[in-house]
Amino acid sequence: MVTDAPTAAPGPEQDASPTTWELFQRFVTDPAPEPPKPGDPPRTAEQRLAYHSRFVTVRTPAVVRTSLEVRTLMALGRHQQATARPSLIVTGPPTTGKTTALLEVGRTCHLAEQARGGPAASQVPVAYLLVPPGATAKTLALEFARYLGIPVSSRMTLTQITAAVCHTYNTVGVRLVLIDEIHRLTPRTTNGAGAADFLKDLTEKIRATFVYAGIDVTATQLFTGTAGAQLAGRAQLIDCDPLPATTPADRANSTTTSSRSSTGEKTAGGGRNGAAVVTRPFRETVTAMENALDLDHHRPGSLARLAPYLHQRTAGRIGSLSRLLRRAAITAILDGTEKITRTAMDTITLDHLAEQHYRPRTVARKPTGTSRPTRTTT
Repeated sequence: MVTDAPTAAPGPEQDASPTTWELFQRFVTDPAPEPPKPGDPPRTAEQRLAYHSRFVTVRTPAVVRTSLEVRTLMALGRHQQATARPSLIVTGPPTTGKTTALLEVGRTCHLAEQARGGPAASQVPVAYLLVPPGATAKTLALEFARYLGIPVSSRMTLTQITAAVCHTYNTVGVRLVLIDEIHRLTPRTTNGAGAADFLKDLTEKIRATFVYAGIDVTATQLFTGTAGAQLAGRAQLIDCDPLPATTPADRANSTTTSSRSSTGEKTAGGGRNGAAVVTRPFRETVTAMENALDLDHHRPGSLARLAPYLHQRTAGRIGSLSRLLRRAAITAILDGTEKITRTAMDTITLDHLAEQHYRPRTVARKPTGTSRPTRTTT
């Protein structure tokens, strides 16, 4: 059954993945963190620590493109009958913002439906689920049931659970189904093929647009087998790659201006010999995050000028970048410096992928001139 969101004060579970309707409602309606505005009274250190812990969500190119594609697919499949509606898969390496893009699209859809109101408005416009490890058709069905609190029992068959799920989802008007961790499906196995077939059936029985997210799905077994081929034939891919250091326009500009280096004139990159700078979209993302900081002594624009260094530190991954700047801001508040510098950021250890990119480990060589001791016999 579908219940209203609890009115009690948010508990620790508020920060959990919003994989039930109550948690998703709370996620959507919880006020987003607001950067400081001119004229606002200063916030306490504790308030600023909490703010940088949550921080703002930057509209990266992946978020913008995913939002537009989902709106297009929802309009395309709104009146489609008999066959499955077209779907979308957001894919890419870890920490590149796939889940953030998925949740932001869900938030936008929910708020738009809520603003529309009226008798035609959906009770539950969005569902968000995670594919469990080793997913089978039945464990996936149970996740769909759990999201809306649909009563199920251990005696119910998969067919019975599926019927209850489809009936309830259509009754409450779910228009968008978001499924994260789709790379966990392995259609080459019996259980994985059953789970993929189950999802295919749902896309034909639930009047909603399905959007998936997963890590490098084209390099996994997701599109293998009959069920995987059917999914590949119905899903459009959006690559959520790390943000590049430079765009093609930047590189062309660098080539054009390199001819001026003989006169010592600085190029558009601020350096000599045609050195390209880190510009759109990575620099714009850094600037947006920097403008949202709440630090007493931080010099505006200093992080944007460090964009090449930040790209080296994070390999252009939005998750690593956000973690680095949030940690640096929190450290600056705790140690009283109230500003982010390169020296401070270089003391921070990031995730293993970022560290391997910035500080690759070298294999230690054995000392020369030494040999194993030989055993003598008598």
